[in-house]
Amino acid sequence: MNLLNQKLITPTVIVVLISLIYVAGILLVNNGDPKAFILLGTRFSESAPKGSEGYDGQFAYQIALNPSGAAPYIDVPAYRYQRILYPLTARLLAFGQSGLIPWTLIVINIGAMALGTWATEQLLLHLRVSRWYALVYGLYGGQLLSLRADLNEPLAHAFVQLAMLAWARERRWWAVGAFALAALGKETTLVFLAAYMLYTLSQRMWGWTFRLGLAAIPFVIYQFFLWGWLGSFGVGSGGAGATPFSPVPLAGWLAIAGVSVGAFLIISLVVGPMSILPSIAGLWLSLRTLWWRQLHPFVLCLLLNSVVVLFLPTSTFREPVAMLRLTMGLMAAMLLFGAWRRSRRILNYSVFWIFTNVLLINGVAG
Repeated sequence: MNLLNQKLITPTVIVVLISLIYVAGILLVNNGDPKAFILLGTRFSESAPKGSEGYDGQFAYQIALNPSGAAPYIDVPAYRYQRILYPLTARLLAFGQSGLIPWTLIVINIGAMALGTWATEQLLLHLRVSRWYALVYGLYGGQLLSLRADLNEPLAHAFVQLAMLAWARERRWWAVGAFALAALGKETTLVFLAAYMLYTLSQRMWGWTFRLGLAAIPFVIYQFFLWGWLGSFGVGSGGAGATPFSPVPLAGWLAIAGVSVGAFLIISLVVGPMSILPSIAGLWLSLRTLWWRQLHPFVLCLLLNSVVVLFLPTSTFREPVAMLRLTMGLMAAMLLFGAWRRSRRILNYSVFWIFTNVLLINGVAG
C-alpha cells in the first residue's frame, strides 16, 4: 500500500492538484469565464491611451487569436512576438477556434507546470536527492502567477528542465531540441543553453558545443524574420516603459532610491530575499566551486542566472511581480546546484521560494 501511495502521490501530482484547485477558484469568482485569466486591458486591446493597462498575458492571447494581425494590440510587437511558442501552441490546441483559446492557454500552463515538475523530480532522483524538493520548482510563486495571468514562463522553463534531464540521461540531441523550443518560449532561457555550451567548451567537447549552438539557430532566424516584418528585433529589456539593462551590478535596483526612498525600501523587502540575496549567494557559491575546479553544467547555470539578476533594469526591479518571473531561472539553477552538491542547507533554503506565493494575494493574481 505504501509503495502504491509513493507512485500515486508525487510532487507532480500535488502540483497538478493545487493548480486545478487554484484555477477552479479563479473561475468560480469570475462566473466560469476563462478570459479572467487574460487580464485584458483596454489601453492596447481598444487603443485607448487612458484605458486600463492589463498584464502581459493579454499579448499572448492576442497573438494566439490572430497570429498575423495582433501587432496593433501589442505594446512592443517584436518583443512580444519573439515568445511565440506559448500562443502558437494554444492556437494549435484550440484548432484555431477563438472561443477555445482562453481555455487552451490555461490547459497548456497546467500541463507545462506538471511537465517541468516531473523533469525536476527525475533530475533530483538522478542526483540521489529527495524528489520532494521538486515542489520548490512546481509551487514557486512565478509558476502560479504565470498560471493566473496566462504567461509564457511555465512552458519555456519546462523545456529547459526537459533539456537538462535529456542531457543527464545522455540523450543529447533531445536536449538540443528542447533548448531550441525553450528559447522560442522565452528568450531568457538562452542563459541555460549558454551555460551548457560553456561547459562543453571547458571539457573540449567541441562537437557538442557546435551541436548545442544549433539550438539557437531557430531563435536567431526568427529574430531576423521579426526584423523584416515588424522593423525591429525582439530582444530587449522589456515592454512599454522598459528602461535599459544596467551596466553596473544592482544599479537598476539602487536607482529606485533616487526616485523614492520609501518605495525603494518597500520593494527591497520583497526583491531582496527573493532575488538579490539569492543571486549574490549564487554568484559566491558558483565562483567558489569553479575555484575548486569542480565543474558541472549546474555550476555554470547558477553563475549565469545569478549574473543576469544583478544587471536587470530598473523597470524590472521596481515591479516585484516582474522579479518573481525573472527569478524563475535562478530558482531552478540554485535548486539543481544544491542537489548536485547534495547540500541540505541549500536545498532547505530553496524551500523558502514557495512562500513567494504571498505576492499573489495582492498582486495581479488577486
